[in-house]
This record gives sequence, C-alpha cells and structure tokens, in this order.
Amino acid sequence: MGRFARAESMSDVVIKGLKKIYDNKVTAVHDVNLHIKDKEFIVLVGPSGCGKSTTLRMVAGLEDISEGELYIDGALMNDIAPKDRDIAMVFQNYALYPHMSVYENMAFALKLKKTPKPQIDKKVHEVAEILDITQYLTRKPKALSGGQRQRVAIGRAMVRDPKVFLMDEPLSNLDAKLRNQMRAEIIKLRERISTTFMYVTHDQTEAMTLADRIVIMKDGYVNQIGTPQDLFNRPVNLFVAGFIGTPIMNFFDNCKLLLENDKFIAEIRGIRFELDEFQQKALKSRGQKPCDVICGIRPQHISVGEGDLTAKVEVSELLGSEYNLHARSGDDEVVMVIPTMDLDTDVSMGSEIKFTTRPKLIQLFDKETGNNLIWYDPVSADAHAPECAKY
Repeated sequence: MGRFARAESMSDVVIKGLKKIYDNKVTAVHDVNLHIKDKEFIVLVGPSGCGKSTTLRMVAGLEDISEGELYIDGALMNDIAPKDRDIAMVFQNYALYPHMSVYENMAFALKLKKTPKPQIDKKVHEVAEILDITQYLTRKPKALSGGQRQRVAIGRAMVRDPKVFLMDEPLSNLDAKLRNQMRAEIIKLRERISTTFMYVTHDQTEAMTLADRIVIMKDGYVNQIGTPQDLFNRPVNLFVAGFIGTPIMNFFDNCKLLLENDKFIAEIRGIRFELDEFQQKALKSRGQKPCDVICGIRPQHISVGEGDLTAKVEVSELLGSEYNLHARSGDDEVVMVIPTMDLDTDVSMGSEIKFTTRPKLIQLFDKETGNNLIWYDPVSADAHAPECAKY
C-alpha cells in the first residue's frame, strides 16, 4: 500500500496561555502552553478530570476558549468555526450515522463540501484500503465490531485530508486485545499519512507507545512535557513519577539526603548510596542542603540477591520471562521486576531477600513540594515553559 498523500502545508499547532473557565467559575484548564510541530504525534494524558479532553475540545472549537490563543498553521483560530479549522476529530463513541453505510459515513463530509463524485469515490476507496475496511463499505455500523467501527471513524476523518487529527480516547471502548491491535494500527497509520496528531488518553501505556512527546496533566495544569523516555527517566515530580511506568515507581518514605565530605548521599532505611557525578553536580548547582526526602526507584531498576536492603516477599508472580515480586521492606511496599534468567535466589512467597539498585537510578523528591531535586526546574516552571509546569 502506498503512502496516503495530502496537500503539503505546515500544520504546527501553537497554544498560548490557554484557559477554560465555566459559567460556575470553575477553571477546568489553567494556562496551557504547547507548541506541536508539523507532523508530530502529541499525546495528552492524565487521570479523569485533569482537563485533557477539554483542551482538545478547545482546539477543535467544540469548547470556547476563555483566555489565551490558539494558532493552527500560523492562523489565529479562537473565533474560527470548527468546520473551518481544517481539523478532523475521532471520538470515543465513534459517532457514526447508524442509518448510513460505511461508504456513506466516510463520504458524508466530502458531499457537504460538494466534492465531485469521482473524487469522493477515489478518496473513500483509497482510505478504506489503507484501513483494511474495503469489504465493509456496504454494511451499516451495527453490523461491525467495535474495532471495525473505530476504523470507519478514523477513515471518515482521513478522507478530509485534515491539517490536524484530534483523537479523544478512541480506544477506550475496546477490549484489551482489540486495544493492542488498534494501537498498532494507529502507529502504522501515522507512518502512512503526513498529518499532525493530538491524542487524548488516560492510559499511560497508549501514551508511551504512540507519542513523540507526552503532555501530562493534573487538575487542569500541565505537569511535564517530554518524550516517553524523558518522562520515565526524568520525572519532574511525584505525580509524574507515579503516573508513568508499569508497575509504578516504588517510593521510600523517611529517607535522607546527606552531605558528607562534600559528597551527597541518599540514605534509604539506614543504607547509604553515594550519588553519581551528574547527581552531585545537579544538587550542588542549585545549592541543595541536606534534608528529608522521598526516594523513588523503578521496579525494573532493582536487583535481587545482593545489597544491604532487605524485604519479605508477599506475592511472587511468574510472568514467563520475568517475576513481579510484591514485597515489604519495613513500612514500605516494594515491587520488583526481575528477569527469570538473572535470578538465582529463592523468591517464593514468604522468603526473605536482599535487594539493591544503582545510585544513579535513585530519584530524589522534596517531601514538602513533591518536586524532583535533580530534574525540577523552578525557573522554567514559573515561566510556564513548555517542558515543565507548576506542580
């Protein structure tokens, strides 16, 4: 199948100080700043009620913008009608016309634009081939599965050659197997069409696998923007650290950041880890003082059978190539992901194990603010720079 070509144009989306305040004075979205580059795939992710769908709907024109500016392809869009923004939106519930065939659903927007019939036919069949739904063109939506309906909804958007594709939780109505399949289809689709994507989900796995960059939102604020790897390795605060990653990051309370002989040391349950050169420089550059901290360690960054930290295994899950261990170390619950081929110690339920990690993999969070002492940038946050926003 060939690449689906659309008219060449720049499709940057620039959001400046976007805010949504409802009539009851509730502010749903606070001061969002974001530059989505041409052909970039951006995913907005966060828990229910965080403002991600409201932000997308303001870009679509389905919600009025209370404050701020929205530019698409360099043109101010605040007062432009949705049909004139050259965007296409795919909804969670498909929003197909039940009385129309698949072909008629996909052709509908082109008919409204009075596109010549031969051109409509060519476009619909070209898109149907890409999405592997040619055999369903004569069927009604009720005769299709959830995954097939979602393909039709995506196809209906594709035939319009939009500058920007907006997707609002398009996979949330599908079962786990179909979600995985459709995620792969969207990745392949993105390679075939030259369009800018804004995609909303509450599923961090979707965000990590689909996005060029992820926007993490909470309570209407942007907490952090970055590549999936950035967010996994360099979370700016406790919320981002706990939201990104499966299983979630382990947090050890009642830890200390010590300074001895001009070296910073993280103390976890009385065991000391001298931090690496980069961490030392980062802490010294911000004038960090010794303090109580919360230490974070990814389950994948723990080694079992060595070290001075101890835990008791409460649940041991064998998942083929790896064990997921749920253990308790003092007052802290610890999850560990251990490859089976690396394991030469007893990890059955009730066993006592030793574990450790490399110092450079330890994340340090301020107990008062929740901010990461290595990665949080207060200057950028105060300025609402796109890479970091207030916690």
